[in-house]
Amino acid sequence: MRITACLSLPAGSMAASGSRWLLYEGLMLPAVVHSAESISYAQHHFQVRPRDVFIVTYPKSGTTWMQELLTLIQCRGDPQLVRSVPPWERVPWVEHITAAGYLENRPCPRLISSHLPCNLFPTAIHGSSAKVIYTVRNPRDVCVSLYYYSKMASFLESPEDFGEFLKLFSAGKVLFGSWFQHVKGWLGLRDRLNFLLLTYEELHQDLRGSVQRICQFLGEELDARALEAVVDNASFQAMKQNNMCNYSLVPEDIMDQRISPFLRKGSPGDWKGHFTVAQSQAFDQLYREQMQDVHVQFPWDQA
Repeated sequence: MRITACLSLPAGSMAASGSRWLLYEGLMLPAVVHSAESISYAQHHFQVRPRDVFIVTYPKSGTTWMQELLTLIQCRGDPQLVRSVPPWERVPWVEHITAAGYLENRPCPRLISSHLPCNLFPTAIHGSSAKVIYTVRNPRDVCVSLYYYSKMASFLESPEDFGEFLKLFSAGKVLFGSWFQHVKGWLGLRDRLNFLLLTYEELHQDLRGSVQRICQFLGEELDARALEAVVDNASFQAMKQNNMCNYSLVPEDIMDQRISPFLRKGSPGDWKGHFTVAQSQAFDQLYREQMQDVHVQFPWDQA
């Protein structure tokens, strides 16, 4: 099975000269799959098509899950594609170094992934009929998941301990910057785009209902059998056992799953076993300060 070039080191990148990070307009990006040219291409030159569907997330917020769900919906529940082609080829990243040569040749409708904040996203999205599905996850769980990801991914700096990583996360000094700025930026555009807001927690609580919401947003109609197939094949257990989406195809020198599996737990609330009382209180205060002007009620706000 081939490993796509998106996981190989781009010539001339900062990573090639010893640094793991590309700093682009103040944003920290993993240099293994990004370059200044690839971000500029995505922002200013990528041609958005009317039937494009963008899966947008802050890292570790259900990206792989959404890639799986959208592929299965497009295939009307048939799992053949998700079992034979990895997600980075089925739903490529618009900001990766491979995008210019890979996405332009894809037939419509294209499924496209992105972690980009809205200010670096393809400007051609504005005024387009393309769709954006933005998935948000409790930032506490995002922090924990990103902590383990940073430990197992060789192209990221391994944190000394969770306390130190939490400080970096709270300050936005992690890949793709501040969770707060990412979420607030995208929510600020939700009335100006063909935009569907989902939460990881809602997917977990009611996957069937969430699939139905996605289908309605996309104008897709699935019969009962196809809907059941989508739900079954996008369960966490099915994904964990699927070598196409559990990232077991990636060599250990890039992602060492002996340290931590890529698909680790997949359930909300894992943060409670990692935050101390003092850390939780400090983060709650930060969250209230940062999100006070966001008029969206998330599932974790009610906990």
